[in-house]
Amino acid sequence: MNLTYKALQVTEAGGQYLTNIVTLNTADLPKADVIIKVDYSSVNYKDALSASGNKGITRSYPHVPGVDAAGTVISSNAAGINTGDKVLVTGFDLGMNTPGGFGQYISVPAGWVVPLPPHMTEEEAMSLGTAGLTAALSVQQLLLCGIRPEDGPVVVTGAGGGVGSIAIAILSKLGYSVTAVTGKPDTKFFKDLLGATEIISREQFTVQLDKKPLSSPLFAGGIDTVGGSILSALLKSIKYGATVTCCGMVASADVNTSIFPFILRGIKLAGIDSVELPLHARLPIWNKLADEWKPLQLGQFTRIIGIEELPEELDRARNGNARGRVLVQHAH
Repeated sequence: MNLTYKALQVTEAGGQYLTNIVTLNTADLPKADVIIKVDYSSVNYKDALSASGNKGITRSYPHVPGVDAAGTVISSNAAGINTGDKVLVTGFDLGMNTPGGFGQYISVPAGWVVPLPPHMTEEEAMSLGTAGLTAALSVQQLLLCGIRPEDGPVVVTGAGGGVGSIAIAILSKLGYSVTAVTGKPDTKFFKDLLGATEIISREQFTVQLDKKPLSSPLFAGGIDTVGGSILSALLKSIKYGATVTCCGMVASADVNTSIFPFILRGIKLAGIDSVELPLHARLPIWNKLADEWKPLQLGQFTRIIGIEELPEELDRARNGNARGRVLVQHAH
């Protein structure tokens, strides 16, 4: 196959990492099972790290980021995946060391490919993307640990980001009271749109709840997306036997906290990984996101941009200034 296409490519020159819109050829894509024409991608924190030269994400450059992609199969040698199928890909190595969804075509192993669920459009799939899958896995973990709406409020940190905003919307839809912790308090966005019942600034949250080895047990559970002192404050302030999930490090990858919440309250800290999650475990989550867990407000906290606007959005994500979801629509 020999098709030219546009992509946002990151190059390295003299220790600097530059982003440019370039023309590439499908003949140069990795030799894999399935070639997909990408209609939509989305912007994630990991994409911003890849675009800024984080070698823990991407080892070598030039490189096309984009850990999410949704589109149409144009070539397949895999059983059960046919030309013309609508599919999505999130995680695994896509956009890390494998050319990702910021290009108009990708070539991936069959084991990465999720059929687009019924009642879900490509646009909706990417409005959710890795962030939505991670949020849903976090919610599922709280449910598996027996946390019920009547047990009290659930905290979501990094509430303005992709994972946080989707987690709030899902929890609200399921009847939970949600406390949003954010650096950008906005009543209209968090309460009126997402359904949060309370908003706390991240500064207030850490100052009030992280100053002692153990704080008052205020919350029935938590979903942390940022790490650092905010995660520490959350661990110290949840109720006996409760669970906190963690999935991000935009604040810090280090957590300096106390052992007391674990040994005096029997709390749990559960890590959430949506990158290497096997296909068989992804399918039921995506089916829930297409149905009973689909946020009613999904389109209202999603913006759509073209590939030319990506560099600015990547800067915003890298600096922790993202809010809601940003989709990339490819013009073919």
